[in-house]
Amino acid sequence: MNSRNTLRLSTITNWAYAVTVTLTLASGAAMLLASNAQETEREAVAQRHAFDQATSNLDTEVNALGSLARQYVVSGNPADLAAYQRELSSLGAVEERTRHIRDAGALADELDALHDALRQADGMRDIEAAALAAAKAGDHSKAIDIAFSADFGRSLERARRDVERFQYRLDQRTDLAVQRAEEVSRVWRTVAESMLIITGLVFLFVLYFIFRRRVLHPVVKLSDVVSRLAAQDFAVEPPRYDRIDEIGDMAQALRVFRENGLVRQRLEREREADRVMRDSLSRMTQRLHGCNDTQDLIGVVERFTPELLPYTRGQLYLLDAERVAMRAACSWKSPRHTSETFSPDACWGIRRGSLHRPAGKQVDVPCAHLQLADGAVPDTCCLPLAGQHGALGMLYLEFSDGTPHDGSLYEYLRMLAENIGFALDNLHLRDTLRELAMADPLTGLRNRRQLDLWTQDELAKTARTGQETACAMVDIDFFKQFNDDDGHDAGDAVLRAVGGVLRQATDDADLVFRYGGEEFAVLMVGVNAEEAVRRAEGMRAGIAALVVDHDGKPLGPVTASVGVASAPAECARASLIQCADAALLEAKRKGRNRVERHAAEVRRGASIA
Repeated sequence: MNSRNTLRLSTITNWAYAVTVTLTLASGAAMLLASNAQETEREAVAQRHAFDQATSNLDTEVNALGSLARQYVVSGNPADLAAYQRELSSLGAVEERTRHIRDAGALADELDALHDALRQADGMRDIEAAALAAAKAGDHSKAIDIAFSADFGRSLERARRDVERFQYRLDQRTDLAVQRAEEVSRVWRTVAESMLIITGLVFLFVLYFIFRRRVLHPVVKLSDVVSRLAAQDFAVEPPRYDRIDEIGDMAQALRVFRENGLVRQRLEREREADRVMRDSLSRMTQRLHGCNDTQDLIGVVERFTPELLPYTRGQLYLLDAERVAMRAACSWKSPRHTSETFSPDACWGIRRGSLHRPAGKQVDVPCAHLQLADGAVPDTCCLPLAGQHGALGMLYLEFSDGTPHDGSLYEYLRMLAENIGFALDNLHLRDTLRELAMADPLTGLRNRRQLDLWTQDELAKTARTGQETACAMVDIDFFKQFNDDDGHDAGDAVLRAVGGVLRQATDDADLVFRYGGEEFAVLMVGVNAEEAVRRAEGMRAGIAALVVDHDGKPLGPVTASVGVASAPAECARASLIQCADAALLEAKRKGRNRVERHAAEVRRGASIA
């Protein structure tokens, strides 16, 4: 049906084109004929004008000599006679005088009539000559009679009438030619205009028919498609016009534009999703860098990961370095296919140091920590969290059905794992640096800076709880002799040995500090003065029992002096260290290798100092 309509439309169009071309050619021919008629009309008018100019002087030529002769007869003025003679001498033959009229297009019979009139005028020259001769002879009356005689006047009038008759015949003939040319021109002009009007009407009809069927209807449909496409409605389907013309090209261009728009919308959605994901990752990274400890990091991961990966279940594992095991730190949406604790070697992701996904298009080895049911491998993913010195943990994910496994997903997963790994590594590095800053590298005990921080915080806590706190200040006796006699390495060995004794003699090794040089401080929380003295005596005895070897030979005996103070029983909490140090000075003053308790007189001496 569509092909039949197309055939009918093509036939009608071809006939309309043929009629239009025929009418156009006919109107063109009529215009050419009208142009030729107008040219004939112009030629007739030009000939008439030429005749008017050629015959304008005939009356003057016929009457001029007679008028000059009469004027001389009347006036007797020699100038009039000279003028007459000049005009007479300028006259030539009749044919010569009418040549310009013949050239203008006068007919032969018309020229014959003109020649007769001029010859009749030339015949009056004898009468004029007689009058002039009488005037020259002084016979004035005779001259006047001759010049103004009736015969002379009749001859002059007859010549004038013949000239006027000649001019009338020319006017009649040229007027008729002009009139006929005007009529012919008018007819052809009317025909040409009529043909043009008909051609224009047919052309407009053809345009209306063609434009309505071949242009207007398609353009209306295409304009609606353009409007919807301009409004970003790419669901509209452009019509198909399988023809080689502008409409077909426009329809094809709209289809291409729609396809590009659909691709652009998809890319915009992907870019928006990518922007949202990267913003969330950026927020999460900022929070991770702001974490003070591992618990803060676990909270951030537990809060942000379900938002970043809403289609997954998951669990965060952290490495237990002491037991060399991966332990679950937090989870979301209850993962179902993994163990709570497993060896790092049980995960292929940790062993390979990269993302591991056993299920998918490419077959891979499932991890040993997976709990497989009926041998089916679940769609999981293991992301190792690595630091500068190896694995720190692992991010375990279980994908739900329909998860889009595209390249961007795994890029986001790698970014997520890198950010968490960097944050964990920074926390470990920060803890390591803090330990290094707060510990004595020689003995492994906490240093004086850590003691100052502890006294600021812990003594305030014991003050609120009302607990007693004791401090034992320990100083190695004659320590300089070890350095002087056996070298500084020997002194370092003694310091390490004494530090080991003090660490073993206390319930909490974190409360043993190297105060400086050969001096140590031991804090005892919840211990009264008597118990503190007893423990201090055990420390002194343990140091005295030491046998320190250096370079294969034992060093001399090692002894220590100890001063003990208790707060708030014996001193204020804020001056606990100073009071214990004062008791230590008292022990050294009394002979060394002994324990002295902070007494009243010592307190007074310390306060005086």
